[in-house]
Amino acid sequence: MQRRWQQQIARIKAVAVALLFATHAHAASKAQPNIIVLLADDLGYGELGCQGNLEIPTPHIDSIAANGIRFTDGYVTAPNCSPSRAGFLTGRIPTRFGYEFNPTGAKNEVPGFGMPPKERTIAEILHDVGYTTGLVGKWHQGGTAPYHPYRHGFDEFFGFLHEGHYYVPPPYDGVTTMLRRKALPGGKQGRWMGDRLIYTTHMGYDEPDYDADNPILRGGQPVVEEAYLTDAFTREATDFIHRHRDKPFFLLLSYNAVHSPLQGADAYMERFAHIDDIHRRIFAAMLSNLDDSVGAVLESLRRDELEQDTIIFFLSDNGGPTRELTSSNAPLRGEKGSMYEGGLRVPFLVQWKGTLSEGTQYDHPVSSMDILATAAHLASAPVLENIDGVNLMPYLDGSKSGVPHDTFFWRQGHKNALRHGDWKLVSMKKKSWELYNLATDLGESNDQSGTYPEVLGKLIAIWDQYNQSMQEPLFR
Repeated sequence: MQRRWQQQIARIKAVAVALLFATHAHAASKAQPNIIVLLADDLGYGELGCQGNLEIPTPHIDSIAANGIRFTDGYVTAPNCSPSRAGFLTGRIPTRFGYEFNPTGAKNEVPGFGMPPKERTIAEILHDVGYTTGLVGKWHQGGTAPYHPYRHGFDEFFGFLHEGHYYVPPPYDGVTTMLRRKALPGGKQGRWMGDRLIYTTHMGYDEPDYDADNPILRGGQPVVEEAYLTDAFTREATDFIHRHRDKPFFLLLSYNAVHSPLQGADAYMERFAHIDDIHRRIFAAMLSNLDDSVGAVLESLRRDELEQDTIIFFLSDNGGPTRELTSSNAPLRGEKGSMYEGGLRVPFLVQWKGTLSEGTQYDHPVSSMDILATAAHLASAPVLENIDGVNLMPYLDGSKSGVPHDTFFWRQGHKNALRHGDWKLVSMKKKSWELYNLATDLGESNDQSGTYPEVLGKLIAIWDQYNQSMQEPLFR
């Protein structure tokens, strides 16, 4: 009898210890908020409802601004995909480690073309303090073995490695597809209209071979994906959230929408049947599909009661390529690939319900590099001293005044730029500098280089000083 009583006491103690451990583990996990980065591809500054677009409704993305903070001056580290993503992932100006250019096509598989393995990413930093880390979507940081997401801190990966991917492969079932071509049937120029397939020569070159040696991967293994790719990525992301709801997680949901190729799903094409220009209609379908997908991710957080435990960032990797996609960067000048604001300033939103103020606007310059520094702070992770990003939390909760950044530097071959305060230095031609005051000339229409030579000289000197600390390109 006494032995049985002692065994029962021992079992009760064991259960109590287990419950205590589980409670402590749960409390520890909630002290580290979940972190989600929703990264759109080639989405222009002016294409969201909260950014002023009245043509294409984006209520779900807009809700992030309504429930959080919209940054008016949100920047990325390059005007195109791969170096921009490298800057966000490392919290560093990518030129510091030679990641200056944008590998495309077969260059994705050339040895040595990729983000250097020695660079520590946001995924590695969070993984090393207990986060479960996942990447869903586009990688574009190198397509060979040393650069795989698993080797940069991600526990799970579903997506592709190169710069782009078809949303639906040939024969393009269920979508309307517009492809760039050098020539139309009969050798003509302009636009050729089929039933669900359209050719256009307005860009002067063929659609890139996105899917060549670029399969959809689960981990390291190719899979056959039958869903429209934006929907597939949303499916995988919501599954990741649900499976890891009991512990802190970091999810990079790296959509390839609204990057080319232009492919609009049937239901969304019907939604925008009132848009006469088929080019713009396909883009609208793709953006609306992306918005609904963001809505599904937000709903998954509500369903699993994770909203107050999760900080969500939304941004684009660079400005929109207007001629290619119709993507608007209004009211900014320039587009993807340029050093004007339209190439570098992007839609940038953050939400953390119950912690950050709701429906507010932040007007000081911030950078995609700041996401790493902010995430590391929230996760109680050590931050490398060599990062360029800044923890934004004290600025957003009002505990710190001033501005996070005084200066931003950009370099890509002969194209260069610097923002210092309200002044912007731009070079789109070798040894040819332009000067703009963004406070009075947001559209960069009035070159002040001849009017303020002393300001021009000062900014050139600052750019040169930054440039001396940068590395030569690892590849071109």
